[in-house]
Amino acid sequence: MASGKVHLSVAEARDLAEGALRGVGYDHEEARIIADHVIDAALCGYEYSGLAKILNIVESASWKRPRHPMTVLRETDVSIAYDGANNVGMLSLYYAAEATIRKAAAHGIALVSVNDAWMSGRSAYYVEMIAKDGLIAIHTAASSRLVAPFGGAKAMLGTNPLAIAVPSSREPIVLDMGTSAYMMTEVLLRERLGEALPEGVAIGPDGEPTRDAALARRGALLPFGGYKGFGLALMIQALGLLAGAGSDQESDYGYLFIAFRPDLIGPADVFNRQVTALIDRIKATPRQAGVDDIRIPSERAFRSRERLLREGLSFDRLVFDELVALRARQV
Repeated sequence: MASGKVHLSVAEARDLAEGALRGVGYDHEEARIIADHVIDAALCGYEYSGLAKILNIVESASWKRPRHPMTVLRETDVSIAYDGANNVGMLSLYYAAEATIRKAAAHGIALVSVNDAWMSGRSAYYVEMIAKDGLIAIHTAASSRLVAPFGGAKAMLGTNPLAIAVPSSREPIVLDMGTSAYMMTEVLLRERLGEALPEGVAIGPDGEPTRDAALARRGALLPFGGYKGFGLALMIQALGLLAGAGSDQESDYGYLFIAFRPDLIGPADVFNRQVTALIDRIKATPRQAGVDDIRIPSERAFRSRERLLREGLSFDRLVFDELVALRARQV
């Protein structure tokens, strides 16, 4: 088995990602959208949601089922409900985020849902995209059953992330948090690389704690923060029902975007300045001993992106070799 790391410029990594995606059947525009998502994840320091994510697509059971163009199930001036038509979420949710921006820009507020889509990637990607248009964005993602409820020994909930982005007079503040103690995408990468999980994030199929990624995949992840994480996961699962999860497709996937213009409440420029001032005030808080910096949500990711855009991306050779093999399928 090949070992070690491969280093590529961002342009080379993007070319490899798009080539691998075209190799498995995506057209040029679809490949560009998905590749941009995974490259941005890698730039932000999330290797498990980076280029390795493309391998997860073709290994998914959903990949084996037919996909079709997205369709609109219901639409009003301020809302739209999409049938994701078994498209990978990194594609269908990109289109939904674009629709969210259009609706909110035109009418002040937007509510957009997607069902029958899978593997949506980083929720931060979409809310940052929306916030860069000056909108406040909230995104919930109910997903497949991978997480045990607090005290439970079987997976009944999704990893169910919650993402919120708020514009400022600088870059947006972006919070993206899974409600599980660990993300299944990282479990899959750990399993691929033969690495153990941290303590306390998963149970095996027998309900006992495990650090074995293969056993965790057959068992369940745990909610973060005990009962509090479970409570958030449950509410996001409920919102997924509004988006169409649990319908005739018997799918647990249900995605919701809520976005609105700050000027519905007051002047947007004033709000943006106030958010910036809030960040500066938090950053200026006296720090406890041994603490070098008080970090705002998304700050580490933004710094990583800025640095790696210059330096390029390093990732496991095993992932590189598999992507090259996918790219070679192109006709």
